Amino acid sequence: MHTTHLENLTKSLRGVLGEKLIGTHLRYDELTINVHADDIFTVSKMLRDNPMFSFDTLIDLCGIDYLMYGDELSEKNNFRNRRFAVIYHLLSIDRNHRLRVRVLAENNDFPVVDSITDIWPVANWFEREAFDLYGIVFTYHPDLRRILTDYGFIGNPFRKDFPITGYVEMRYDAEQKRVIYQPVTIEPREITPLVIREANYGDCES
Repeated sequence: MHTTHLENLTKSLRGVLGEKLIGTHLRYDELTINVHADDIFTVSKMLRDNPMFSFDTLIDLCGIDYLMYGDELSEKNNFRNRRFAVIYHLLSIDRNHRLRVRVLAENNDFPVVDSITDIWPVANWFEREAFDLYGIVFTYHPDLRRILTDYGFIGNPFRKDFPITGYVEMRYDAEQKRVIYQPVTIEPREITPLVIREANYGDCES
């Protein structure tokens, strides 16, 4: 029954969104649609305002880096060589259905997607998080700045090519009497586990 409901929702989305809908993916009773980055604001407004959908709630918004994902995404969805995506999870309380929307940024070097804060204000901090962690820029965002890392942080820590050690480290300098940043310093060391055994460990009782 649930699958039939999602199949009907898919047909309705195709009829209303038309060419703005690049593709659909129904799996494990979850429906995902793909749209162009340039259309996300218009599509979001249609999904919220059209009474057939009434997606009044944005549950979540997150970024994704497909750098090491492989070619499966590109081949199935004609998104060849696209690296960064934004995923939107929508809920219609009135119609009791959910939807996942995926948008891939056009430019890998400078990923840009329009903000949807004017449609769902809760997207504000979600978009700031994706900007901070993935470097995805949301145009028309009212206050796009880092939200989890420090103001002087270099890079975007959720990108697949971001080094585990980071680029810089922070410490307090007693001479300058302030916090400073410096290149990461890691001293190589050999760790030998300490093993303690009982005196008669392994002996069989007679």
